[in-house]
Amino acid sequence: MFNVPTIFLSVQKERKLVAKIVQEENILGIISDNRFGVYCSHIPSVYITHQLNVLSGITTFFTSKTHQKIASKYNEVWVPDFNGENNFSGKLSQISSLKGKTKFIGVLSRFQFEKQPQKYNFTVVLSGVEPQRSLLEQKLLNELKNTSKKVLFVRGKLSVEKIETSKNIEVVNFLTSEKLNKVLNQSEIVIARSGYSTIMDLALLKKKAVFIPTPGQNEQEYLAKRMAKKQIAPFFKQEKFTLKQLDKVANYKGFNKDIETKVDLEIFRLFDSK
Repeated sequence: MFNVPTIFLSVQKERKLVAKIVQEENILGIISDNRFGVYCSHIPSVYITHQLNVLSGITTFFTSKTHQKIASKYNEVWVPDFNGENNFSGKLSQISSLKGKTKFIGVLSRFQFEKQPQKYNFTVVLSGVEPQRSLLEQKLLNELKNTSKKVLFVRGKLSVEKIETSKNIEVVNFLTSEKLNKVLNQSEIVIARSGYSTIMDLALLKKKAVFIPTPGQNEQEYLAKRMAKKQIAPFFKQEKFTLKQLDKVANYKGFNKDIETKVDLEIFRLFDSK
């Protein structure tokens, strides 16, 4: 709520800059990935989001209506998911007021499924804002040092910092998309935050997973609960996580369906008039 004036000013700056670029470069269309001010009223403009309903606790109604108003300025809204009750985003993308503008374009991911020999029992993919990223890292290092399983930590940091740990745990600070793709394909179980992009990635890779939502992030908590309800993956609270809880993964089926990620080119007909 306190950040609204700052966001509003940023959006106005974006709009002015976009108008200048459209005029100078003769832009024929815009696809905006969750950028509020990246659209132009006189050329086809598309907004990509899965968050037509923005979960923010007691302010959910306000944040959702605000975001829907922003999305309504675009010609179309593309949702990276499948339509229907069994999709991944659930109520985040279900809204009637934008039904005429909304198109579900399927799961999007930078990764590819490949059959690889298993190298790691657990791969931990760390992400998100501090201090929660570091708090989860320390919690998992303390718990997983007590297992004989092979564990890889991907810290998500562009540093050269060394982490002292037990012999069964390998730690890397950062991996390129290509290397991370290979590592995830080589992993039996992935432990990660329950962000929507992560869910799409793991669905494509057909992985078994454990989700630990970032404390206070309502969307991650909702998605983690949704995956557990669908019997895909368990979730645990960060502060209460223990090594013993990983035994529960066996009771879940994981992401076990083939996912089609090829976008139907028909959606680009919006830009044909230009």
